[in-house]
Amino acid sequence: MNKQPVRGVEMSLPSDDAIAEYLQHHPDFFERHAPLLAKLKLPHGRGAATVSLVERQVAVLREKNDKLEARLRELIDVARDNDALSGKIHRLACRLLRTRTPATLIDALEASLREDFGASEWIMVLWPSPQSEFKTVSSRHLRLIDATAPELKMFETLFESGRPRCGQIRDSQRDYLFGAGTVEIGSAALVPLGSQPISGLLAIGSPDTERFHPTMSTELLARIGQLVSEAVAGAG
Repeated sequence: MNKQPVRGVEMSLPSDDAIAEYLQHHPDFFERHAPLLAKLKLPHGRGAATVSLVERQVAVLREKNDKLEARLRELIDVARDNDALSGKIHRLACRLLRTRTPATLIDALEASLREDFGASEWIMVLWPSPQSEFKTVSSRHLRLIDATAPELKMFETLFESGRPRCGQIRDSQRDYLFGAGTVEIGSAALVPLGSQPISGLLAIGSPDTERFHPTMSTELLARIGQLVSEAVAGAG
């Protein structure tokens, strides 16, 4: 408490915190002291002018309402984005379900990645069994290698994690996946295929350095990886 002389007598005045606590527990205080409410003046907040307490309360409530409306719009936008992503995943799943051969699987994946996800540069690297039907497919989006190929060591940490990874990739990885000097890749998404042990890799590239960044959520990519893995296992 602060001590101030009142008519020559030193009196203890309540602290700011005590006053604030009292008003919080007695919200009807100013209803019982209406004349005092009319006398209170506060800085406007955007200049030197003063406003009444009621006007200040209205301004605070209006600002709070604006923030709530902005947050609501943000949540609506997120919901719309999630709904759109769910639709894209659903269309991809339907396309993959209709495939019966490795060739039709590649075509379905190419159409979905290009039309729904805007990915023109992508490749799927597989190390299939000797009798796999994928060995009969010729596509620029498919590369078949041996499971012991030394090039796979470039992706060792990715396979160990078993989770998609986004961002800029090393030059050696970029050249191996998309070709040296043929495609400008600013960022990429690398998606392991299959459960442990990993049986393949889906790589999606973009010329935009911010299209796939390390902080973005990889949940969507993980779902795509699961769908593609199941389709690959079923096709051959």
